[in-house]
Amino acid sequence: MIVVTGAAGFIGSRLLAELQQRGWADLVAVDDFSRADKARNLEGIQLTARVERAAFMDWIDANEHLVQFIFHLGARTDTTEFDKSVFDELNVRYSQQVWGRCAKYAIPLVYASSAATYGDGAWGYGDTDDALPFKLKPLNPYGESKNAFDKWALQQEAKPFFWAGLKFFNVYGPNEYHKGRMASVVFHAFNQIQATGGMKLFRSHRPDYADGGQLRDFVYVKDVCDVCIFLMEQRKHSGIYNLGSGKARTFLDLARNVFANMGRPERIEFIDTPADIRDKYQYFTEAEMAKLRGIGYGKPFHTLEEGIADYVGRFLLKR
Repeated sequence: MIVVTGAAGFIGSRLLAELQQRGWADLVAVDDFSRADKARNLEGIQLTARVERAAFMDWIDANEHLVQFIFHLGARTDTTEFDKSVFDELNVRYSQQVWGRCAKYAIPLVYASSAATYGDGAWGYGDTDDALPFKLKPLNPYGESKNAFDKWALQQEAKPFFWAGLKFFNVYGPNEYHKGRMASVVFHAFNQIQATGGMKLFRSHRPDYADGGQLRDFVYVKDVCDVCIFLMEQRKHSGIYNLGSGKARTFLDLARNVFANMGRPERIEFIDTPADIRDKYQYFTEAEMAKLRGIGYGKPFHTLEEGIADYVGRFLLKR
């Protein structure tokens, strides 16, 4: 069995679909299945079992001898949520329980970390120094929770025989429709342009960045799934890895590509960044990818142009 937590969510559902397409069977989905808005993400995927998030630890105890691999992608991902207790429960303590079961039963594990751990980037975006997580200062409770688990994992004596934490950068692609405010800028751009003919981007509140010139590492979900499966099949070189495209691009680049792939004329205006996130806003992220490349992952990542063309052309325009 291959188990995916957060299975009805964005990345989890795409990973299950990719595993099935590549011939992997005996797939188990773990999630809080009470949210009807995510149900269609699992349509067409043949599952051995659906396990409620709250029942998962007991399920592992009963079925550990059948489990080949766990992708722990379930998490609370809202960067605008400031109730730390929510993240402590779902992103830290629950993840510690998953890790503990994997260590006890010798189950290999890939878990989701985040580029939000890097905060304002003052310490760079490197993943080769295991001391770095202990220096980072994330800008919100979500990033703090992900960094807290990274630090905890690095300090454990009892580890799964293979484990990898993946610091996802700005992931975009199909099956993110349910994420609301946390959906990618590509998704929001498409919907705004379709509804109004125009796109609003956040104004820069720093003199060293032009409006729309804020830079992020945007990575297509297909690449994320490919890396996950590569790690599952290789099962060596444990550690924490960046997972981005390795190339920062501006929000203007992104918006212009969405307009072009929709066949619409550009109409972009700038609005103030909301006050509740303004001082927590990352103006630059770019994944250093040498560590992943160094263990043998050689496939090229989609460029922003390629990813948006595929997402808009094959998915968003055909909804």
